[in-house]
Amino acid sequence: MHLPLTTALPLIVSLLTLQVQARDVPANIQTLYNNIKRSGSCTKVLKSGFYAKDDPPNTFSYCGDHIGEGVVYLQGTGGALADMDIDCDGLQNSPASDGRCGSSTDTQSHTSFEDTVKSYNKGVDGLDAYIHPYVVFGNVGSNPGFVNYDPRANGVHELGLIAVVCGNGKMFYGIWGDENGDDGPRAVIGEASISMATLCFGNVVNGNNGHDETDVLYLAFTGADAVPGKDGAKWNAKNAVEFEESLKGLGATCSTGDDCADDLVCKSGKCAKP
Repeated sequence: MHLPLTTALPLIVSLLTLQVQARDVPANIQTLYNNIKRSGSCTKVLKSGFYAKDDPPNTFSYCGDHIGEGVVYLQGTGGALADMDIDCDGLQNSPASDGRCGSSTDTQSHTSFEDTVKSYNKGVDGLDAYIHPYVVFGNVGSNPGFVNYDPRANGVHELGLIAVVCGNGKMFYGIWGDENGDDGPRAVIGEASISMATLCFGNVVNGNNGHDETDVLYLAFTGADAVPGKDGAKWNAKNAVEFEESLKGLGATCSTGDDCADDLVCKSGKCAKP
């Protein structure tokens, strides 16, 4: 991810070598989660003034307390983290659709980085909210009073890896796939594709019903090594589990094969396929 992962916290290595099928939060990631909540709020604020909902308070921030370990995350005050609203933007009429996005009232057929996805020439013209577990990160708009933040200013790359600790003992990871716009009255945070939300919380979520509790931790990784690129992910996957599985081992450092998930082996300090 960012820099010398060999000198980063062990939790970062464990995060990236997580066995997807297990889906449980590793003990050291849970410790990070607990410590961030216990801190109440972050001390190195990258940008503040955001809402988790359209109503106050606007006390949520992009945080850089762990940016030295290559992580930017979201946090409010009083121990609040972020919620998970549902994004159905991207390719429409998905073959993976089960109709749950039909209740969304603000669906758009585009996502922020679709041109990059299309340029990979993998048979898809952009992100599919039902197939690609992506996170909506960053805020861009021109309405009066709208608070902007571009994660790229702090080293997060478009389509880069974002891990999501769901708040219920589960963790999944996907990519930075979209940005929060000013189509609503306020600059909000805490949103992910319906596929990510389904991985976290099951089919109870839909286009108009997300996860309201502010107990979700979004960990966006910095640096070019956090970007799967053209060949580092299965962009033409048929479902979310298949796409997530393709990210396994992305950027993971290792000392021995025991540090790597599933069938990966340790090659030159990186987890890789045999």
